[in-house]
Amino acid sequence: MRWTGRRQSSNVDDQRGRGFGGGGMLTKGGLGIGGIVIVVVISLILGKNPLTLLEQTGVTTGDNTTEQQVQLTPQQEEQKQFVATVLADTEDVWNKLLPNYAEPTLVLFSNQVESACGMASSASGPFYCPPDEKVYIDLSFYDELQSRFQAPGDFAQAYVIAHEVGHHVQHLMGITDKIHAMQGQISEEEYNKLSVRLELQADFFAGVWAHHANKMQNILEPGDLDEALQAATAIGDDRLQQQSQGYVVPDSFTHGTSEQRARWFRKGFETGDVKQGDTFNATSL
Repeated sequence: MRWTGRRQSSNVDDQRGRGFGGGGMLTKGGLGIGGIVIVVVISLILGKNPLTLLEQTGVTTGDNTTEQQVQLTPQQEEQKQFVATVLADTEDVWNKLLPNYAEPTLVLFSNQVESACGMASSASGPFYCPPDEKVYIDLSFYDELQSRFQAPGDFAQAYVIAHEVGHHVQHLMGITDKIHAMQGQISEEEYNKLSVRLELQADFFAGVWAHHANKMQNILEPGDLDEALQAATAIGDDRLQQQSQGYVVPDSFTHGTSEQRARWFRKGFETGDVKQGDTFNATSL
């Protein structure tokens, strides 16, 4: 994939180099731990701020939390530049295709992260959180993509970002909220089917991005399309279930089969037409 020397997005929040030391403390005063607990309980009963009562009894609160910046390695800096370039490409494409497109923020993190959707760990994989309109990714997933899923290549990595941005596009279109509103209203099996259609549409949107990004920036090199298709194939529900448990349960699929994911990405890439990605009214997936 040709990505060096091009515009990089400013909407990248790199949290990988941030660490925190210390923490909030209760200091001073003659109250022991038991006394402090009693004051807190009383304040809750009276509906008062516990900190106010603690200060009145001579206990002060202090916060010695400090943010520590960790120096990123040259490889980590290059990873950020790559991610920022791909994100910029998605911005260029979707600003062209969608009126009033609101650009998402992409958060890079290590190990765990707090989002508007709650705490998440690296094990969750890349995800999009609609409430804060942010894409989250621990770039160690790329190592797993290559080693565990046998899907190497920079365009495979770009596909992952484009897929999550595809979820952002769905959110802006109001599609995500409609699907999430169905949860609890229908059976788990039926909701899973809707989830599959949501994910396949995000794959389609990733293909649409690749179509237009290549037209606009000539980003593709020989073999790049195969890298993306291999990545889509590698993370199909059927393949993942077969690898993890030795058998497949179609009713529990939430993302689609390997064949479906690759096919919808390819359809988006070949057509470049957002209107042809209505997976929810497709008679067959």
